[in-house]
Amino acid sequence: MNVFNYLSDVIRMEIEALCDAGALPAGLDLSSVSVEPPREAEHGDAACNAALVLAKQARRKPREIAEHLAERMEGRVEIRAAEVAGPGFVNLRLTDEFWWARLSELLATGPGYGATNLGGGQPVNVEYVSTNPTGPLHVGHARGAVVGDALANLLAHMGFAVTREYYVNDAGAQVDTLARSVHTRYREACGEAIGTIPEGLYPGDYLVPVGKALAARDGRRWLEEPESAWLPEIRRFAIDAMMDLVRADLDALGVRHDVFRSERELVDEGRVDDAYAALEAAGLIYSGVLEPPKGKRDEDWEPREQSLFRASAFGDDTDRPLRKSDGAWTYFATDIAYHRDKIERGFTDLIDVWGADHGGYVKRMKAAVAALSGDSASLDVKICQMVKLLDGGEPVAMSKRAGRFVTLRDVVDEVGRDVVRFIMLTRRNDAPLDFDLRRVTEQSRDNPVFYVQYAHARACSALRRGAEIVPEPELAPAALARADLTSLDDPAELDLIRRLCQWPRVLVGAALAHEPHRIAFHLQELAADFHLLWTRGKDDPRLRFVDGERPAETRARLALISAVKIVIAEGLALFGVEPVQEMR
Repeated sequence: MNVFNYLSDVIRMEIEALCDAGALPAGLDLSSVSVEPPREAEHGDAACNAALVLAKQARRKPREIAEHLAERMEGRVEIRAAEVAGPGFVNLRLTDEFWWARLSELLATGPGYGATNLGGGQPVNVEYVSTNPTGPLHVGHARGAVVGDALANLLAHMGFAVTREYYVNDAGAQVDTLARSVHTRYREACGEAIGTIPEGLYPGDYLVPVGKALAARDGRRWLEEPESAWLPEIRRFAIDAMMDLVRADLDALGVRHDVFRSERELVDEGRVDDAYAALEAAGLIYSGVLEPPKGKRDEDWEPREQSLFRASAFGDDTDRPLRKSDGAWTYFATDIAYHRDKIERGFTDLIDVWGADHGGYVKRMKAAVAALSGDSASLDVKICQMVKLLDGGEPVAMSKRAGRFVTLRDVVDEVGRDVVRFIMLTRRNDAPLDFDLRRVTEQSRDNPVFYVQYAHARACSALRRGAEIVPEPELAPAALARADLTSLDDPAELDLIRRLCQWPRVLVGAALAHEPHRIAFHLQELAADFHLLWTRGKDDPRLRFVDGERPAETRARLALISAVKIVIAEGLALFGVEPVQEMR
């Protein structure tokens, strides 16, 4: 049960009863009525805004409505108290019996608790990583990869039909530079002295084996040929080699994609021309001259007539060019074609995970999707801010293998896949993230991945000790759901149950907002509540999880522990993180 959805339904039912009784006018719009956890725990278990949002249409003072509603709510068996607060909030306190029933429900459900068919099978396309295929992934790419992968896991868990997609940017000038760089390494593999890598080429050592592989396949074939002859062939070879490297890096991080869509294929198939023609037919293309960019002096700006897309008609700041001065397509034009390709494949719910350097690109792309779909498709862009890699607070030196950056594989090899995945989700995607190699491997409460994993390991340990008192079949969650839970009456125990019962709401909120970091926040709060209760049990024998002289209380606390284990394991699974049974 989503407790807050349940209470919202109850509130609406009681408001309708007040309308029937004449205390409120009939026909009230209840769509804005909500029940949420209060900001301060001392205000109760839930807070309702009904009186505030209904006052104007009901032509009543908010507190008058709140008092009527509180009186009715106090008559319900699951409500211990209903209090009017502030300008007209109704704060609800639920009975212990209600929370014990929810704990039993969690255990009876077991793994999968909180999951719903929220998506109803609706197709969703999640595009993430999508880096230029010019080298290995770096630590900054890891963040977008993890955010996208965890979001795809979450949406699939909540009933959406998710397609995980990677857009291969293999049609721009950067892949020609890659081909020239590989040709240089190919010459080196054939025995030529290449000296210092020329300025403008990719210098990383990761291209050395690519050059050797090309030499092994083609021998000395390309040494005397002009660039016009070898560039297309070596470009294809280099892109394939780089994508093999990218896939290997993603595999090391546990990230997978269902579709790899090539930009070059879109161009070759004429899909950019088709998208342009579609916009032109809709009257959304015209020839015009743009204003100089902000901050650029008139004498530094050369006005020229261009083919422009009416992006400003769909919320963008200005109209956007689709062709360069030489007649070639702009990056935006090929991106329009790519998103049109997604829409034509049946996706109306599009999510793109981009790096921080693409922030200024969001409005134009949303405008294009609106124009292409007639506003029937939506695009949500999640911008991932930079990752600062540290070691004990000091910046990490650059990677020699990569040439200019620290590779994703370097970090995964250093601290492990699970650590990288969890830490990348401990901040909002649009907030900068410090990734300290030393801190993320410390066994301390300041390390969020350790703190959450330690809670799971502690739960496993307590259940193993509980097996010495309670027969193992009775430790199954379904069996513990039938335990007498009335001894769980300490405030810390009830707080932990309340935290566990927020899990369905957290899942729905994270899925609807496309924010998987909410799960990390909840797991950390849940772990903190659990560790607090564990510590209290050391000081107060009455709160010990396992006590051979108190079998009934032990069963109840093992039920609580089992629920903690279930929720943490479910959350970690959504992140692609393996929950540990014991800490080493």
